[in-house]
Amino acid sequence: MSAALPPALEAALARRAPLLSRPDTDALRLIHRAADGFPPLAVDAFGPVLVASLYDRRPLTREHARLLGALAERRGAAAVYVKYRPVQASTLSAADRAALAPAAPLLGRPLDEVEVRENGLRFLIRPAAGLSVGLFLDMREMRAWVREQAAGRTVLNLFAYTCGFGVAAAAGGAARVVNVDAARSVLAWGRANYALNGLAAEEQDFIFGDAFDWLKRFARRGQTFDLVILDPPSYATTKTSRFAVSRDYAALAALAAPLVAPGGWLLACANAAELPQRAFVKQLRAGLGDRPARLTFAHEPPLDFPLAPGQTPYLKIGQAHLAR
Repeated sequence: MSAALPPALEAALARRAPLLSRPDTDALRLIHRAADGFPPLAVDAFGPVLVASLYDRRPLTREHARLLGALAERRGAAAVYVKYRPVQASTLSAADRAALAPAAPLLGRPLDEVEVRENGLRFLIRPAAGLSVGLFLDMREMRAWVREQAAGRTVLNLFAYTCGFGVAAAAGGAARVVNVDAARSVLAWGRANYALNGLAAEEQDFIFGDAFDWLKRFARRGQTFDLVILDPPSYATTKTSRFAVSRDYAALAALAAPLVAPGGWLLACANAAELPQRAFVKQLRAGLGDRPARLTFAHEPPLDFPLAPGQTPYLKIGQAHLAR
C-alpha cells in the first residue's frame, strides 16, 4: 500500500488528472510551488524520473524529503533528482552549477538518460546533466501549436536548446527547420531528439552561434522564414552580447521581424516574472515597428502550471501574424 499524500498534493494530482491520463504524454509538472500549496517547491515528472526544484537557498527539509519519497512511491518513480534554483543561472561557475544540481539522485538509482513522450513526440531527458534536463514543460502547448502551423513552411528556431520546437516543426511537416544555439552540446542533443523521432536532420540546419549575430547574418543575406521562434533565456551572456529579457526584448524582436516572410508568424516567448505583461506587449510592438501585424497573446497558463491567487503570469507568449 502506497504512503498517504498530504491533501494539498492529492488536490494537485487531481487537478492534473486530464494530463496524467493521457497515453501520449508522460512529461508534466506535478507540483507548481505556491499555486499547489508548496511555495518553494516544484516537481516535474519525466517518465520514470521526478525532478524537484527548490526555489530556496536552504537545504532540502525533512518534510520535503518525505513528501518526495511519498510522491515517488505513488508514481512508481525510479529516481528523484533535486535542483536548487538560483535567481540568475547565467552568471554561475561550473562549480556553482554542480553544487546546485547534484549528479546523484536523492532517491532511487542513477539514470543518465530517459525517454519521455509529449503529444506523441519523444525526447531525451538527462536528469543528472545540470539545472536544465532537456525539455521546458511550460512550452508544451506552444510546441503543439508550432507543429500544427509547420506544414510546408520554413522555420527559424532561435535559442533552440535541445530543439524541442524544431522537433515539433519537423514532425508537423516543415519544409525546413533551422535551429540556432550558443552551445554545441545542446545542438547535438537536439540532433539526437530528431533521430529519436525518425526525423531527417541536416547538419547545416543546426547552427552553433550567437542568435543576435545570426539574425544579422540572415538579414544581410535577405533570407526569410515563414515562422520565426523566439524563446530566449531570461539572461544570456556570450562572447559578443549580453541579454536580459526584461530590457532587450524589443531589440531582439526588431532583429527577428524582418526575417519573417509576408504572411508569416513570429512566435515570441518570455519566461520572466520580472517582465510585466504590459511591458512585454509594449516591447514586442516596438520591435515590430511599423510593420502591420495581427497580435494575439496567450493569457491562460498550462494546466500543470496554475497561478497562485493574486499571482501574475511569469510566462508571456505573443503570436504575431505579419501582413502579406
